[in-house]
Amino acid sequence: MKLFQPIRIGGLEVKNRIVMPAMHMGYCKGGEVSERLINFYRERALGGAGLLMVGGCSIDPYPAYWGMVEIGHDRLVPGHKRLTDSIHEAGARIGCQLFHAGRYASSIFSKRQPIAPSPIPSKFSKEVPREMTLEDIEEVISQFASSAIRAREGGYDLVEVIASAGYLISQFFSPVTNRREDRYGGSFENRSRFGVEVIEAVRAAVGPGFPVMVRLTGNEFMPGGNTNREIQGFARRLQEAGADAFDVTGGWHESRVPQITMGVPNGAYVYLAQGIKRAVDVPVAACNRINDPRLAEEILVQGRADLVGMARVLMADPELPRKASEGRFREIRKCIGCNQGCLDMVFKGRPVTCLVNSRVGREGDTGITPAETRKRVLVIGGGAAGMEAARVAAARGHDVTLWEKSSRLGGQLLLAGLVPDRGELLHLVEYLVESLNITGVKVELNRAAGVEEVEAFAPDAVVVAAGALPVTPAIPGIELGHVVEAWEVLSGQVELGRRVVIVGGGAVGCELGMFIARMGAIDSETVRFLLLNEAESVETIRELATRGVKEVVILEMDRSAGRGLGISTRWIVLQDLARMGVTVRTSSRVQAIIPGGVLVDLENGENELIEADSVVIAVGSGSENQLYQELKDRLTEVYLVGDASRPRTALEAVREGFDAGYSI
Repeated sequence: MKLFQPIRIGGLEVKNRIVMPAMHMGYCKGGEVSERLINFYRERALGGAGLLMVGGCSIDPYPAYWGMVEIGHDRLVPGHKRLTDSIHEAGARIGCQLFHAGRYASSIFSKRQPIAPSPIPSKFSKEVPREMTLEDIEEVISQFASSAIRAREGGYDLVEVIASAGYLISQFFSPVTNRREDRYGGSFENRSRFGVEVIEAVRAAVGPGFPVMVRLTGNEFMPGGNTNREIQGFARRLQEAGADAFDVTGGWHESRVPQITMGVPNGAYVYLAQGIKRAVDVPVAACNRINDPRLAEEILVQGRADLVGMARVLMADPELPRKASEGRFREIRKCIGCNQGCLDMVFKGRPVTCLVNSRVGREGDTGITPAETRKRVLVIGGGAAGMEAARVAAARGHDVTLWEKSSRLGGQLLLAGLVPDRGELLHLVEYLVESLNITGVKVELNRAAGVEEVEAFAPDAVVVAAGALPVTPAIPGIELGHVVEAWEVLSGQVELGRRVVIVGGGAVGCELGMFIARMGAIDSETVRFLLLNEAESVETIRELATRGVKEVVILEMDRSAGRGLGISTRWIVLQDLARMGVTVRTSSRVQAIIPGGVLVDLENGENELIEADSVVIAVGSGSENQLYQELKDRLTEVYLVGDASRPRTALEAVREGFDAGYSI
């Protein structure tokens, strides 16, 4: 595979084309490289990645965010050297991303007003920056240069300058955020100047033989911002200034175009790297939502890019390079783009973890080692938590049997994966099922569990992962024939009328709203066909793609909808609901369901009748833990995990399953 052919970046040879772009992990208190960070990257190096990028590494003495690694002080160099030595020992190359947030910095952490080319408020940080003086500009350029020297002294193989995502260099180059009237603002050449001078200073600092890479936004996706065409010209100037390679992503943090969530098609932004590659003659890496090595290979063979960025992909499965090189594609634990453990955690101010890989951030403490005593283990429930518990217990050498009362493994993930833009949840099911086969777990389907059956099995340890069932609220009229449960709709068991009211505007209700609203809307293949053949106007095609055959109203009694959706995905779901014509009514409590409609209590004390041919109940789930209550005093080792404990996110369920399997 071309994916595993070596490549040169400046004077550096990298053993394969797999790059792990920099990510904020939140593992570094006080900016110091921690053992936690070293263990995280070492595992990715051992898994076979060619180049690991660390960062963003703050060059600013006043770091923009909590827990980020820093490189702005000489005292930090020894910690970086421990990291680079560990990665080199594991067989990979490692780079340091030089980072300055500009107007995206948070004064909560930096304790000072952010600086930027112009004092334009940031929708991302909700702060107004101070306009940089010429002295400020010189100082920041010097900080980039001195930090590059520290990176070289710290043992890094290359440095990367971040000029993407709406951070400082992006802010200078974009007309959206640069309103200056001096030599750093106005024309294309002037707006390019700051980025060019940064690269020139970094190149001069590290010398001609040390590789310099640039993390570049391929399209800002900001109204009035730079497109790929303008950024191609910027890339040419950066190459002339000394850049040896480009790592191309898309959008800013303020962009209203999704970048890395599950709804973004795999490889959707490769075209941005492809455009940059046409403009320069140094290696270019394509990034964003490339979670399959076969897709990566296709990108490289077609000549669309020279390297492939896999950040969260290698977080999900550090061994992906090795598995792919050995043809073990079915064993790869794919990133599903859920953002629950990574981006959502960053926004919450918590260290990063991963839904599909519960060892992320715990690599030094959770190695799968053989159990001291081999036990007979029974896992009850074949959802995500149960399968993960069974997988880990079996990997540690236990004799594991799993009982699932239905005819399929997967639990609620099977239904959730039917929701529009949520299909990659099924990748987790596929991985876990394959893992059960590999580890020798004995799976018995259509097998219900009771106390007598469990005691007759005589297990040494039991994991109860029986999941949850939909809650039926005490609403008058809920027994009427046109009232159905959310899971009945997703599983295709019922036929809905034209006017549909969904009771419950949490995560399930909102995602179900998209599922129903898309009934009858044309799909992406039809959109492509109609566009290429100019069969309809663009306006007509957009309407056909955003209007189905159902009229959908979501009723939520709270003041806001989308409770339970992640921070990084909630705005996307609500945006999509609006585009699809779904009406979301908040502060609306259902008083009763009647033939032909729903009676709603409004905040002002009045009632309203909302007409409906079908009413769908999506108000949440209740745990199935009765069996656990009966077993916990009868057996010595019983664990309760996932929704059976209490309804929660898949992130929490999988982690509990892992911890249970690891503890047995």
